[in-house]
Amino acid sequence: MTLFRIGEAAELLGVSADTVRRWVDAGRLTAGRDEHGHRVIDGVDLAAFVRSQAAEPEDRSDASSARNRLRGIVTAVVKDTVMAQVDIQAGPFRLVSLMSREAVDELDLQVGSVAVAVIKSTTVVVERSTAAHRGRGAS
Repeated sequence: MTLFRIGEAAELLGVSADTVRRWVDAGRLTAGRDEHGHRVIDGVDLAAFVRSQAAEPEDRSDASSARNRLRGIVTAVVKDTVMAQVDIQAGPFRLVSLMSREAVDELDLQVGSVAVAVIKSTTVVVERSTAAHRGRGAS
């Protein structure tokens, strides 16, 4: 199970840690505690929250990205026998990549994992990020 501390979740969502704390305190986002008492959010719960937020349209006409590597959370993985579709939410940006099923399996991409979308012209390359807090569960 992938667990994210409040600051890590905030970075993935493109908001402040205080905003994530407010969402948790308001019951909009579920958090538990790790063995040290820090609040942590399960990756699957974070992905579900991001999907629900993406369903609420905003005016993003002024949004832009000057970087070609976008770190985010995997919100959906659809695989068939040969190909796969991976959806990533990187702050306010939803990215969809079509790749081989073999690549998805090798990267072990799952809902709730952290991934980096590398954009080159019209191609998006997805890499698995290793900067996630891994735990056995939140209590």
